[in-house]
Amino acid sequence: MVETIKTMHHGGCPHDCPDTCSMVFEVKDGKLAGVKGNPDHPMTRGGLCVKLKDYEKRHYHPDRLLYPMRRTGPKGSKQFERISWDEALDEITTRWKTIIAGHGPQAILPYSYLGNQGLVHGLNGGDAFFNRMGATVTERTFCGEGSSTAWLLTVGPTAGVDPESFIHSKYIIIWACNSVSTNLHHWHIVKEAQKKGAKVVVIDTYASKTAKEADWHIAPKPGTDGALAMAMIHTIIEEGLLDQDYVDHYTIGFAELKDRASLRTPEWAEAVTGIPAVVIRTLAREYAMTQPAAIRMGVALERHKGGGQTIRAVSCLPALTGAWRHVGGGALQFPVWEHPYRFDVICRPDLIPEGTRVVNALQIGRALTDEPPAGPPIKSMMCWNANPVTQAPETDKIVNGLMNEHLFLVSAEHFISDTALYADILLPASMGAEMEDMILSWGHLYLTYNAKCVNSPGEAIPNNEIFRRLAQRMGYEEDNFKWSDSECLEQYVDWNSPACEGIDLDYLRKHGFARLNVGTKDNRAPHKNGNFPTPSGKCQFKAKGAVNFVPGPFRQMYDGFQPGEVLDPLPDYVPSRESASTNPDLALKYPLSIVSPKSHGFLNSCYANMDNKIQGQGEQFVLINAIDANNRGIKNGDKVRVYNDRGCFEGNAKITDDVNPGLIIATLGYWRQLNKGTVNSISSAELVNMGNAPSFSDNLVQLESAC
Repeated sequence: MVETIKTMHHGGCPHDCPDTCSMVFEVKDGKLAGVKGNPDHPMTRGGLCVKLKDYEKRHYHPDRLLYPMRRTGPKGSKQFERISWDEALDEITTRWKTIIAGHGPQAILPYSYLGNQGLVHGLNGGDAFFNRMGATVTERTFCGEGSSTAWLLTVGPTAGVDPESFIHSKYIIIWACNSVSTNLHHWHIVKEAQKKGAKVVVIDTYASKTAKEADWHIAPKPGTDGALAMAMIHTIIEEGLLDQDYVDHYTIGFAELKDRASLRTPEWAEAVTGIPAVVIRTLAREYAMTQPAAIRMGVALERHKGGGQTIRAVSCLPALTGAWRHVGGGALQFPVWEHPYRFDVICRPDLIPEGTRVVNALQIGRALTDEPPAGPPIKSMMCWNANPVTQAPETDKIVNGLMNEHLFLVSAEHFISDTALYADILLPASMGAEMEDMILSWGHLYLTYNAKCVNSPGEAIPNNEIFRRLAQRMGYEEDNFKWSDSECLEQYVDWNSPACEGIDLDYLRKHGFARLNVGTKDNRAPHKNGNFPTPSGKCQFKAKGAVNFVPGPFRQMYDGFQPGEVLDPLPDYVPSRESASTNPDLALKYPLSIVSPKSHGFLNSCYANMDNKIQGQGEQFVLINAIDANNRGIKNGDKVRVYNDRGCFEGNAKITDDVNPGLIIATLGYWRQLNKGTVNSISSAELVNMGNAPSFSDNLVQLESAC
């Protein structure tokens, strides 16, 4: 009997998640046989979420795309024929060269995001390739750009509190983050702190899995967190709960902030948020008086018109109270700011021709249909590491645009996704265990290595190899299009950075991960004595002269801030676009607010085509309060239809006290081809007031029985 050979290899989860788990690939007879968490990793500690626990099943799923394919039937019919790689690449580059000759390179539009977070196969290749081409630039502001803009204005490019340092916190606020489902390994640290006596407060619009495990859940109305934060600032200042010494030495703009906050009383905020004034005062007092206090801010805080200002207000709180003085005190946004990635080398923005137009990825439906950008028409689009038909707003417009026979769509994918369904050419892409990479980590302070340990099935190849081959056929001679994956990794990280002292690629290949040299969880207090990486060197309650991002080709449609307009230098509450108070006529027609958080069992739209994951997550559901259900004659389990002027979707009603009256919840990720619509069918593509971020939580809808 021949003995089975089993080998173990270092891996890193490539999905768009802050945890970036260090994993161990188990290989038997040349195939991926299993995946487990790396028990040696101090942050992820051997655990994997429900999405990753059987990662090998995704690699060998019977529906996986294995060969290049050409469309043979109508768009969306899922009729394709197998072709060779040479045929696929020749057809793509021939079509592109014809388009460039007739309309210019800006008639070609790339579309990608973080379906793969690898430095090589997630971020590389595509950007550099299309920048070299001179194609339209796609502005990718799906997640965190409003938050990041506000964070950088206030405290600068700092990782803030080490997520592992929360073990030392005595008061923890998880603000707009469902950690149990989307940041599991940080939640374990929070729970350990809770067992040691820390109070855990979750601020979220509904009773999420995380909120149910907290000591205290506070549920403001959607889009009103900025009012809550401003009222906390008011209370801390009015009641003398601030650390005046810290404010005097390490902040700028306090007098102006105090003046503005004087009008933002808890009573004012109660009318806006629905949170009683006494609760707001209690929260502010406990937070200010219990140190170290730490705030974990979720991306969801940005997802309404005033999201940027909300983040600014929350980011001011730790400096007011002096929380930054302590290990385990301050705020956590994205630790990626202290990672030594060389994005200029990865993406090559220097190759972009001057004057190249920009289309925002959130508004791709408009660009492809009724609001085309100035300049040449979009004649071709290539999509990789993204599934806009499921994940982007105004879904019906996107589908209408992709159905256009004059649009040549290329899709590099693992499966025939909702977007790939409309492709003219499908290219099979490799998965995690099939390629060498380093995974971008935006939720902790470790570099994470991923080894190539198995060959791709069929004729699938890594993303970077796809773009290497395309570059060769297009005649692009820059060195970066010829680097091997290993050479890319040598170039994409600043290995000479102080943060990388003692770390190199060989070290990562041996150990699988490495903590950056930025202090330890037991001694890291980066802003104990100020030292904020801002122009003033201080926490900037007031940011003078800040200018908002130019919002792409639809600037005439952008509500609130025109290109070049100076932002409000102080934080404040900015109401949502779609609410009863700001748009009463619309609210008469569509009286319910909707929030669409991430699903527990899917990673965005990944895994939402796999039966075992759908079984674990459950069919599309809609959480609804009994009052709203009774008013519409809806019973638990009924099929319901959620709609507005932008579109509709269906789901099963779950009547629950987890949501307050006037609000419904439907989680994100379900595939349109497997369901009657998806949540983003009703989402607006309007942008947030900073960073051109999405307003996924700024939507009004109506709900009715679909039985």
